[in-house]
Order: sequence, then C-alpha cells, then structure tokens
Amino acid sequence: MLKNLLSNLPFEWLVGLRYTRAGKRSSRNSFISFISLISMGGIALGVAALIIVLSVMNGFQKEVTGRMLSVLAHVEVFNTGGEGMPDWEQQAKNAFKNPEVKGAAPFVETQAMLQHGGDTLRPAIVRGILPEQEPNVSDVAKHTKYGDFNALRQGEFNIVLGIDLARALQVNLGDKVTMALAQGTVTPAGIVPRMRSFTVTGIFQAGHAEFDGGLAFIHIVDAEKMLRLSAPAGLRLRLADMHRAPQVAEDLKPLMPAGMEIRDWSKLNANWFAAVQTEKRMMFIILALIVAVAAFNLVSTLVMTVTDKQPDIAILRTLGASPQSIMRIFVIQGALVGTMGAALGVAGGVLVALNIDVIVPFIESTLGVQFLSRDIYYISTVPSDMRWPDVTRIGVVAVALAFLATIYPSWWAARVKPAEALRYE
Repeated sequence: MLKNLLSNLPFEWLVGLRYTRAGKRSSRNSFISFISLISMGGIALGVAALIIVLSVMNGFQKEVTGRMLSVLAHVEVFNTGGEGMPDWEQQAKNAFKNPEVKGAAPFVETQAMLQHGGDTLRPAIVRGILPEQEPNVSDVAKHTKYGDFNALRQGEFNIVLGIDLARALQVNLGDKVTMALAQGTVTPAGIVPRMRSFTVTGIFQAGHAEFDGGLAFIHIVDAEKMLRLSAPAGLRLRLADMHRAPQVAEDLKPLMPAGMEIRDWSKLNANWFAAVQTEKRMMFIILALIVAVAAFNLVSTLVMTVTDKQPDIAILRTLGASPQSIMRIFVIQGALVGTMGAALGVAGGVLVALNIDVIVPFIESTLGVQFLSRDIYYISTVPSDMRWPDVTRIGVVAVALAFLATIYPSWWAARVKPAEALRYE
C-alpha cells in the first residue's frame, strides 16, 4: 500500500524523499544525511525545550494566581464617592442575577501601621470582613495555620495576621498589637493618628509573600469604628470561572447603581501580570532562537546536497525538469527534515511537560538535590501547565523557520546549468 502511494506522488516528492536518506554509493552522501540528522535533532531539542519551559512558566503563573485568588476576590464593587454601601445585601442580590457570580461578601479596607513593642513597626493592608461571609469569596480561613479565623468577633477587636507579618512583629497568639491609621484626630496639639490595640487570635499562610507579609484581617464592624464609617466600603465577589472576570465586571455595571466602580482581579494586579507576560514573551523569543539556529543548519546541509547532486540536477534538467521542479525538490527535502524535527520535538516536549511531576522527583532523588526549597518558595514540586495553543504555535514557528531555511539553497539549485554541471563528469 505504501509503495502504491509513493508511486502516485509527483517526481519532486520522490526525489526529495530520496535525498533525505543516506546514499549507499558514497560516504559523502552518508555525511550529508548525518548533518541532516543533526539539524533534525537540533530542531527537536529546541522545540521540546520551548514547550517544557513555557509549560513550567505557565505552571508557576497558575500556582501564584491560585494563591493570590485564595485571598483576593475575583471582582470588587465599591462606591467611588467614599460613602460606602449601606444596602450591600441588596447589591449582592443584584450581583447574583449574573449566573457567573457564586459568592458575595462585604468588606472595608485601609492601610495602617502595626506596632508591637517599642521598635517593631510594620505597614499592612487591614481588611475588615464578616467571618461567616468571607468563605464565600476567599479561602483565607482554610489557610489559617495557627489560631481560629472565626475568632474575629464584633467589638472584641481581634486580628488575624499573615505569617511573615507576625514574624516581623515578633508576635504570637494572644499578644497585643497596636494599629495606627493615617486618618487622624484633630487636637489642640495637632493631628494625632487614630490608634487601637488588637489581640492576635489567628495567623494565616496563603503562600504568597505579598499577603503573608502585609495583610491583616479584623471584623468589619471594628474596621468601621476605626475608620468612622457607617457602612461597608463595598462588595467582594467570587465567580464560577475566574478567567471570565473582565467580561463579568462589564456585565455587572448595568446591575449596579450609578457611582459604583467595578474592577476585576486582573486590574488589581495589572503590574504583576504585565511583568509575567513580558517575561514569557522574552523567554519564547530567546528559546525560539535555538530553534532558528537548528533550522538554519539546514542551509549548510542543503548547500552541500546541491553541490553533491549537481550532476543529478543536470540530468533532470536535460530530461525536461523545470527550474521550479528542481527548486521544489530541495524545498521538500528541507521541509521534511524540519517537519520531522518539529514533530519529534513536540512529542518529546509534550511527554515531559505532562509527566514533569514524575520526572523532577526522580532526578532529585537520583542526584540528591532539591530544585525548590519549601522554606523559600512555599512549594516543593515544579508545576507544569501545558497549553495546546502554545504547543501549536511552537510547532508552526519551527516548521516555518525550516521552510525559510530552504529558500536560498533551492533557488541556487534551480540556477544550476546542465552543460557546466556535466562538463567534468
């Protein structure tokens, strides 16, 4: 069946396929085929490396995003006039009219300085929440490592700190911390910061340095008293699909009263996500250069092939082959090498990316090393998130580069003159 299929191919394909294999009559043909094999291997290695690295970067991004969103809400709704949201329960009902919204909870947020002892002073974001409602929009209660998150009771002025913030303040459960707000009280002696003592009743670990080192939770009523507010500042919402947050934020605008600002989690961390996307693009370009170097090795391979096959080219031209047919022969040869290299690279890269959770521990146990220290990175395994659009894009780029590498040698082959090529044969 394969023989019949090959016999029906145009002669350019038959000759191109023939030239990709080692010749049996001379060691030179074998050497050229060996160089083609090296080029194919280089393309495969570059493609596989690109798939693996991008998958690992996607894995880290997914891991960090998941940890961020375990504390952050997917969407926030608040009053830009600073008047608060006294009817937050009604606004929550309005938000639930969108089927993507799965949870809602009120909040108050401010910046403060926390102090313990005489010299230990740390800045923090203080968020006032309802402990019974907070699990609807975040997982911070599940991340409470010491103490009890639900100990945030109205009027008791308790506080839950991030683990790094607690270490910086050198506090344990039951210790007192003093909170000072920038909004001060005017006295005859000047403006005095508002201060209040809080009892540490919980310490959480979200696994994200920004939150573990600079976030604290208090009861929403205590926060309103500290800020002298009569209502929550706004609503925090959780969605069924966090990736649809920008679209859902737009869809919620007609459901909310005028003057409400709605922002999704990607806008809350726009600088971080922009930095990650820039890093991924630069990494793609850098690793794509590896594929480009391997692809353009085909130029030297095809030039050597054209030089060696000039008598064959002359005979084909004498038999009636057109310059375009000669050009197609060497384009086919180079494209086959590039396509096979890209296919091998895609197969190898996908195989490693899908099994990196098995491969990395095996390497660590064999070599006795640890790539990620839990004390530094909060995770001990290398994450991987392989995405088929990335794989497709990488494969297409590799094949395109290999095709471009064939243009000059094939054009040169098409210009071979039969009389000159056969003069010394």
